[in-house]
Amino acid sequence: FPSLHRVAHSCYLITPSSSSQSPPIIYLNPDHKMACLRRMPAFQALLLCPGTIAFIPGRPAFQASIRSAQPARFASKITAADVLRAPKWPEAWPYTDADFARMDETSDGIFYENSRLVYHIDDSAVTALTDYYRQVFGSFKKPPDVLDICSSWVSHYPKDVELGNVCGVGMNGYELEQNPQLSSFVAKDLNVEPKLPHEDDSFDVVTCVVSVDYLNKPRQIFEEISRVLKPGGRCIISCSNRCFPTKAIAIWLQTNDLEHVFIVGSFFHYAGGFEPPFALDISPYPGRSDPMYIIEAKKGQF
Repeated sequence: FPSLHRVAHSCYLITPSSSSQSPPIIYLNPDHKMACLRRMPAFQALLLCPGTIAFIPGRPAFQASIRSAQPARFASKITAADVLRAPKWPEAWPYTDADFARMDETSDGIFYENSRLVYHIDDSAVTALTDYYRQVFGSFKKPPDVLDICSSWVSHYPKDVELGNVCGVGMNGYELEQNPQLSSFVAKDLNVEPKLPHEDDSFDVVTCVVSVDYLNKPRQIFEEISRVLKPGGRCIISCSNRCFPTKAIAIWLQTNDLEHVFIVGSFFHYAGGFEPPFALDISPYPGRSDPMYIIEAKKGQF
């Protein structure tokens, strides 16, 4: 069976099964403007896939125009690291309330009431993230104190690295109880009260795994992350391309993976208190596994 990957707003890549000789297919929403898609790095990269077919239902002429496009004209070599290497931030917070609206604005407590003891990224992406955590945690001279926000039954921390105090903040108390790596936890809806229940300068590392797209008050949360981090502490935000679309913020659903990197980087920037953020693509098998991006910043030692 083919797999379907969302690579940009209204743009999907259909990858044939390994036994098939068919080329990959780009499926586009027929109402989406080509001019917009050409600016999206994910779409530009797909044009370079050998034998890729672009299919736009009901518009054969439009289909032909893409298939005959010269790849070099749209080629993109932009990486996640490039996105935050020299960003041009607007002077003021550039977002509106509409950017953080969700399709489903009912209580998050209702949505997360039922426990989900499952991984939200595939095993390869989990392994890549755990390996990255091992590198970060191992860089501290003593076992680091860690806070996992938007936490659940698993934090993906390495089991072979000693940690200090490990706290979790998440939506579902039962899921948090099942997490063997947490020393303590608090079940709390950060979208209702964007305040972390911890003292200033408490943690060496704060993590958030594939959940930043559910935070509808991200500036306040990132200010809180800065507050609870020790000077020089690190905040690691990991992102993939999976989500619960009805609970994800609007701007997340309207942008692609590299734009997500820029958005998260901007949260660090506008929250203040952080050194310039950087990004890494640690995707284990690009195109064959879930992507995995790291956006990270250190708290300034002011």
